[in-house]
Amino acid sequence: MRPQARRTRLRACSFYGLHGKSRPLLTMSDKPKLRFGLPKGSLQDATIEKMAKAGFNIQVSSRSYIPYVDDEEMEIRLIRAQEISRYVEHEFLDCGITGLDWIRENDSKVHEVGEFLFSKATRQPARWVLCVPETSKVKSVKDLEGKRIATEVVQLTKRYLKQHGVKAEVEFSWGATEFKAHELVDAIVELTETGSSLRANKLRIVDTLLESTPRLIASHAAWKNKWKREKIETLAMLLKGALEAEAKVGLKMNIAKKNLDKLLQSLPALRNPTVSSLSLEGWVAVETIIDEHVAREIIPALKAAGAEGIIEYPLNKVVY
Repeated sequence: MRPQARRTRLRACSFYGLHGKSRPLLTMSDKPKLRFGLPKGSLQDATIEKMAKAGFNIQVSSRSYIPYVDDEEMEIRLIRAQEISRYVEHEFLDCGITGLDWIRENDSKVHEVGEFLFSKATRQPARWVLCVPETSKVKSVKDLEGKRIATEVVQLTKRYLKQHGVKAEVEFSWGATEFKAHELVDAIVELTETGSSLRANKLRIVDTLLESTPRLIASHAAWKNKWKREKIETLAMLLKGALEAEAKVGLKMNIAKKNLDKLLQSLPALRNPTVSSLSLEGWVAVETIIDEHVAREIIPALKAAGAEGIIEYPLNKVVY
């Protein structure tokens, strides 16, 4: 038998078995993997940044929708946030990050693992708001009876109108929604974080339909799988720890024991501060975690209380 033919036969035997029954090969690719949906678009950079702080190095190529991640147990797919909840619900993805708005818009049946505030502009929720031009006579949703509304969240808007007993035409907007409010429709439902863009376009908010924050979601099947659930819970814990750390800093300082009580009274510690003895008798080291915005105010007070060698340092994660 020729060598090439022999190798082909061996490969066939290894796959079909000696009796011709199908039996999958055991390869490195058979290791369990978690298929994760990374939101493409406005949430993409923020998600990659938070994932990096959580310990996952993700590299996205402009030519591929399968980013690299330095975790052999994870596969990432780059998908628009609008679609992730549907793909998770139908189990094409095990889990993913998307906004609460798209979960509601798609009416997706998924398990919500956690809420993560990493809005593009602020740490506040984004809002879907009903808007009209500043000169419009519309004062409430009731005034939109028989009118036309443009939005990207058609189903959310229809449900909102139904809740208020209003019949109006809702059309899908492919973009430039803020402009349409002045010439093409009577009102719009648009996403805002700070409201600055709406004000710049001379629009007035009539009502808020939904406040939305990014959510880590999982398919019900993945959540029932012991290995996948543990992997997802670990990811959620690390992400939460990274977000908690963003607004906090660590403080270290030395102080004479006789001044310790006075210092502790002025220290808003996240937990009880750690106090350690120093080689220099009569002195101790104090370490704690505080909100970053408090540090600039409290450091002068700590110095006045007798603290020396004060060090402020950034944090990567704070896990409770």
